[in-house]
Amino acid sequence: MQKRWVVKPKNDVQKTTKLRDELGVSHVMAELLLHRGVDTFEQAKNFFRPTLEMLHDPFLMKDMDKAISRIEKAIGNKEKILIYGDYDVDGTTAVSVVYSFFRDFHSGLEFYIPDRYLEGYGISTKGIDYAEENGFSLIIALDCGIKAIEKVNYAKSKNIDFIIGDHHLPGLTIPDAVAVLDPKRSDCPYPYKELSGCGIGFKIIQAFIQKNDMDIQLAYQYLDLVAVSIASDIVPLTGENRILTHFGLKKLNTNPNCGLQALINLSSNKTGHFSVNDIVFQIGPRINAAGRIEHAKDAVKLLISKSLQEAKDYSATVDDQNNLRKDFDLKITEEALDIINQNEVLQARKSTVLFKEDWHKGVIGIVASRLTEKYYRPTIILTQTNGHIAGSARSVIGFDLYEALSECSDLLEQYGGHKYAAGLTMRVENLLAFQEKFELVVSNSIKPEMLQQEVLIDTELQLKDIDTKFYRILKQFEPFGPQNEAPILLTKKVHGSGYIVGTNHIKITVRQAETNSFECIGFGLAEYIDHINAGHPFDICYTIEENNWRGKKNLQLNIKAIRY
Repeated sequence: MQKRWVVKPKNDVQKTTKLRDELGVSHVMAELLLHRGVDTFEQAKNFFRPTLEMLHDPFLMKDMDKAISRIEKAIGNKEKILIYGDYDVDGTTAVSVVYSFFRDFHSGLEFYIPDRYLEGYGISTKGIDYAEENGFSLIIALDCGIKAIEKVNYAKSKNIDFIIGDHHLPGLTIPDAVAVLDPKRSDCPYPYKELSGCGIGFKIIQAFIQKNDMDIQLAYQYLDLVAVSIASDIVPLTGENRILTHFGLKKLNTNPNCGLQALINLSSNKTGHFSVNDIVFQIGPRINAAGRIEHAKDAVKLLISKSLQEAKDYSATVDDQNNLRKDFDLKITEEALDIINQNEVLQARKSTVLFKEDWHKGVIGIVASRLTEKYYRPTIILTQTNGHIAGSARSVIGFDLYEALSECSDLLEQYGGHKYAAGLTMRVENLLAFQEKFELVVSNSIKPEMLQQEVLIDTELQLKDIDTKFYRILKQFEPFGPQNEAPILLTKKVHGSGYIVGTNHIKITVRQAETNSFECIGFGLAEYIDHINAGHPFDICYTIEENNWRGKKNLQLNIKAIRY
C-alpha cells in the first residue's frame, strides 16, 4: 500500500538559527530539537543530560500524603495489605515493584491479579471477597480502579480500605477511596500527566522513602521494571517518562531484576544493549502472554523472584505461554486473512469486523492490530465467551474508534477504551446488525486520507550531511517512543542498487550526486527493487541507525517508504 508522505511544518527560521548557534549544532539538528519542544539552551541541556534529580516531588500528586499515611498505619498496626493490579505488562510490573519494596518492611503482604477470563479488567467483586476472606484491611490497586466506584463502596461495606494508583482518564465521579492517585484527575496539580501505572507505583515508593528519610537508591533499584512498563504500555516518552526510561534502560543493561535477566537470557538479544524496541518485541510479549494464556500471577512470580535460579523456572513457564500465544496469534491471523480474501464484499469495506466462535480471546487484540496494519482501516476481531460475543478493536490515525462504538451502543452490552483501542461485548443475536451498523458509521465519518497509512517526516536532509557527529548527537535523542520517535528524514533524488532479502525486504546501497554511499534496509519494500536497479532516481524517507555485524559497525538507513 502506497503511504501518504507528510512533512512537518518548518520552524521559524530565526528561532532555528538562534538554537543552532547556541548549541553549535547543524541547522537540521536544531530543527529536530524544536520539533520536540526544545527551544532553549537550558531545555537542550535537560534533554541531552537527564538526571534523576529532575523527577518531580511525589507529594505534588493529590492524595499522596493520605496514601502514605494509610500505608504507614497499616504497617504499624500489622494489618494485611493486598497489592492488586491489572493482568497486562503495566499492571504486573506495578504490582511487582510495590510488592517487592514493601515485603522488606512488612510481612502481611500478598498480591492479587484478576483472571482475564473469569473476572475481566479492573477491580473485581471476587478480588474484594478474597481480601475479606483472608483478613486484608487495605488494598492498593495499581493500573486500574479510577472508575471502580461501586467496587470501592462494596469494599468499604466490608471494612476494607482502598488506595487507588491509576493513570487512566477518570469519569465524572472519583471513587470514595482513602486516596486516589491519578495525575489525570482534573484537581491533581502533579506536573506530569502521562506516567504509566507502574510509574504511579514507583511514585508511591519514592514518597514512602522521602517521608521516612530512607535511601532513595531503594526506589531506583526498580527503574528497569518501570522502563519495561513505559515501553510496553505505549505511553509518551517525554518528560518524566523519558528520564525514568533513560535510567531504567541503564539498569536493564547492567544489573537487571532477576526476572528480567531470565527473560533476557531467553531472548535473541543478549548484548547488554536493550532498547525500548527490544522491550516491546522481546520482553513485553513474554510478560503479557502469562495473562493471555494462563494467569498473570505467573508473570508477577517471575518479576518478584529473589534469585536467578528461581526466576529461571518461572521464565520457562512464561516462555512456553508466549510460544503458545504466538501459535494462536499466527493461526487466527491466517484464518482472518482467508475470510477477507475469499469475500469481495469484505474487501471493499471501510471497516473490518470478523467473528469466529473458537478464536482465543487472549490474542484477538493482537490479531486486530495485525489486520489494521495490513488493510489500514478500523478493525474489530470477535469471539464467543460466556454466552456472549466479546471483541477487541483497533483504529487508524485520526479516526475516533470510541466515538464510532458509541454510535452503535444500542447493539452493545458494554464497551470501553479510547480513540485508538477498545473492547466490547454484545449478545450473539446482535452480531450481524452490529457488523452492518459499524460499517455504516465508519463509511459516513472516516476521511479518505485516514485510510492511507501516513509517514510523518521531520525534515529534509542531504546525504552529505550525515556523518558520525550527526549520528552521535541524534543518538542522544533516545530513548525513542511515542511523542519522541526516531526522526524520520527525507532525501530526494537518490540512486541505488541492491537485491531482495527474505520474502519481501530489500538491501540496497544509495548515493546522492557525488556523496558517499549508504547501505540501507527496507522492510516490505521488494516491489520497488526493479525501479531501483533500473537506475532511475527516487526519494526515500528513513531513520538512521548503527548496524553492528560481526564486530564491524557502520551507519545504515532504515527506509520507511520510497516514491518516484
